[in-house]
Formats: sequence, C-alpha cells, structure tokens
Amino acid sequence: MAQVEGIGTTWNLPNYAGELFTADPTQTPLLSMIGGLTGGRQTDNFEFPTAVLYDFPDAAQPEISESASATAPAASHIAREQEKNVVQIHQEVIDLTYAKQSNSGRMSGINTAGQQANPADEKSWQIQQKLIKIARDVEYSFIQGTYQISTGADVANKTRGMLELCTSDSGTSIAAASAALTKDMLDQLFREMADNGAYFGNMVLFCGAYQKQLITKLYAEQFNAQMQTTQNVGGMNITQIETDFFKMGVVWDRLMPNDSILIADVAHIAPVFQAVPGKGVLFQEDLAKTGASDKIQIYGQIGLAHGPAFLHGAITGLATA
Repeated sequence: MAQVEGIGTTWNLPNYAGELFTADPTQTPLLSMIGGLTGGRQTDNFEFPTAVLYDFPDAAQPEISESASATAPAASHIAREQEKNVVQIHQEVIDLTYAKQSNSGRMSGINTAGQQANPADEKSWQIQQKLIKIARDVEYSFIQGTYQISTGADVANKTRGMLELCTSDSGTSIAAASAALTKDMLDQLFREMADNGAYFGNMVLFCGAYQKQLITKLYAEQFNAQMQTTQNVGGMNITQIETDFFKMGVVWDRLMPNDSILIADVAHIAPVFQAVPGKGVLFQEDLAKTGASDKIQIYGQIGLAHGPAFLHGAITGLATA
C-alpha cells in the first residue's frame, strides 16, 4: 500500500472493518536492549563524546643497570584522544481533516451489519504508527547509519551506526568476500576482538534470518547439550551460546543487512537524546492551523553512544544463499 502524502481526507484514508496487519518489521531489538525511546542519555550539544581513548606502550622487559638508574630517564606521558558521534533529527507530521475524523462510521470494502471501523480513532492510530516508524528508523540508523556532521543549517547530522564503527580503521571486522559463515570465521573474529582489547561485558550477536539459521546449525551440538540457551535482555528473549572468551546472545534483527553479523557489547551502548527546552526529547505538538484540519508533528533528536570500536565486532559480505 502506498503512503498517502499531504493531508489525510475521507477519500484517501478510507475506513475498513477487520484486523490490522503489517508485514514490515516493528520490533527493534537493539534499541529495546539499550533503553528504547524513553531511556538513555541526554546532551545539550549535537556532538557528544563516545569514548576517550589512550594506549600504553607495548609491554617489554626493562633493562636498567644500577649505574643507569642513578640518572633518571627522559619523561614520557600517556596521551588521550576523544571520539564522538552526533544526534540526528527525526520529524514526522500528520494532517487530518475535520471531515475525515467526523466520518468514522463511513466504511469502504466489505461491510456486514454490526462491524466497526478499525482503527476507531484515526488520529491516535496515525500518531502511534509514526512513533513506530521513528523507532524503526532509529534501529536502522544505529545499525547501518553512516556518519555525517553538520557544517551548516542546510547539512544534516547523521549518527554513526555500529557496522560503520566496526569496519572503521580502529574497529574489528572481517570481510567475508561472499563466503559462507563458518565457525572458523566466528572464532577468528572472537580472537581478534580479544587481541584488540574487547571487554566482553554483555555480548549480543545481531543477524538476519539466513545467518540466524546458519549459526544455529554451527552451534547445534552446544544447543543439544542442553546448556542454558535463552536469556532476557531488555525484554528480548534471545538464544545464548558460549565461546572461548564470553557468553553471547544471538538475536534475529530484521533490520540487519542479510550479508552481515554484528557482535555488540550492549553494556557500553546507549541512545542519546537532545532535548528541546520546554518540550522534551521526543514530543508531539500541534502545528499552526490554516483551516479545518489537525496538523501534528512528532519531533526528536537522537544519536548513538556506541563506545570505542574495539568493544565490538562484525563480519560483512557474507553469502546469503
């Protein structure tokens, strides 16, 4: 069904009787696990820090003689570097005529005595769907978003997503080059994450349907051993497997690219909201009235605090068939 652009009327938004369904994904597992649209952190600057990184010199055995110790060595210090991300604007508008809202009893399609239009309240239903759309867009951005910082009023801020973070120069990722996912490939990623300093706090693997079934086959023996195979994170029931370095949940996320998997330490991820003074972080308000319709906008500024790249990992370019 095409989206109706512009004002909603009795004629382009007809009422029907019957249960409402959509085949589009409405669950947002990553967003749900890290606080949803009502939790997380706040900022009063569209740029916000995600981590302050520092490195030690390579570990080495000192070789300092007694004579040499009589003279202090040259001073040295540990340097730090800040990493950052941005919030992006989410804005949705509905505009329903008074006539549309008045004609709740006028129905199209099959009509049988005693049936009622579904939804009963067009305005409330449209607002609810816009909030779901925003949650879907946030989930997509947090996974697949590409970073862009505003340099002027006509340039949009775009928050960096987890896959771009993992495939950056400081991230941990494997380019599969269209190869099928294997346990050796996963073991290599886990090993590289460990070598790169991952904390392994609360690890969750996000994947699409094809990779989810493949992972189940790869770890079938572990599941059949009747280990603890489910856990609850942020209200999401997910399968759990145990690796050499950590226990990890596996969750199907329909907004993950089919050819990629993401392993995220959700203990160090949070949504970030920038409030509008006097209004809040995600709010609805009436827009200026120019005639016989209710025009309402929903507005929010949301970004991802993803922590340092070394906490997470990804495999991209996997076979999907």
